[in-house]
Amino acid sequence: MQPSLKKHALAQHLLNSCVERNFRQQAKPYIKRIFQRITQVPVLLAVIAQTIALFAVLAIVKLISLLAITYFNGVINYPFFLLVCMQALMASLVSYSLGMASWWRAIHFIFPLAVWLMCLWQLPNQIYLAGLILSFSVFWSTFRSQVPFFPSRPIVWQRLAKLMPQARSVRLIDIGSGLGDVAMHIAKLRPDSQIEGIEVAPLPWLVSYLRAKLQRSNAIFKLGDYRSLNFAHYDVIFAYLSPVAMPALWQKASQEMRSGSLLISLEFDIPGVASSLRIAGSKNAPMLYVWKLP
Repeated sequence: MQPSLKKHALAQHLLNSCVERNFRQQAKPYIKRIFQRITQVPVLLAVIAQTIALFAVLAIVKLISLLAITYFNGVINYPFFLLVCMQALMASLVSYSLGMASWWRAIHFIFPLAVWLMCLWQLPNQIYLAGLILSFSVFWSTFRSQVPFFPSRPIVWQRLAKLMPQARSVRLIDIGSGLGDVAMHIAKLRPDSQIEGIEVAPLPWLVSYLRAKLQRSNAIFKLGDYRSLNFAHYDVIFAYLSPVAMPALWQKASQEMRSGSLLISLEFDIPGVASSLRIAGSKNAPMLYVWKLP
């Protein structure tokens, strides 16, 4: 090769390397941003986990079949139940590898088994429709809000009541109030105060509303998104949301809540924001985080 052609080839190689390196540097933030968005949507991450598990199981089955044919001249017939169990176990392991919460691992394990049982029992279509409507009524907002249904325990209600200012009446709201247990318990202990709950899912809100009416509770339940509220109207805000929702909650609270008011979160901390008080959790109750607005 002539010297000029060698120089041209070398220059072309360097140019291609620079272009490729520049492309990787520019693409890396976009890929990272896409991955972060995926991990912030648990439902989408769950679909990915089940898909990865399915391909992993198929690959394992294919490999074992090839080994059986190559070394033992035989064909393996897999019981369908065994494949379902492999899918359940693999999906649970994948969800663990992806850093999903512990309850998601249980869901991933149970889901394939539940689908197999429903197919085996040949349930009427009306049951599937009823289940879909019920699930939609309870969890329809989870994909958008990224806050699943989390019921709390009585010990949490008691600790919350002790954290409230005792010398004066207060206005408290439970955002994501679910079936209304927290608000009705506090309303019973503090009849001098205004206790409210807001829930975005229709069915839990309806249950809490009817329960309050039947029990003649002073608690008030609203159907809606807490982001539409003005936090300046409240002395205490209690939240049991999810890790993904906490930064946005703090942004709203820090902008709207009055000085001296309390933001209380069950189990989930706010990244980068030091809490004023932490009440250690136990087997039956997660940790409580308290922020007193300056």
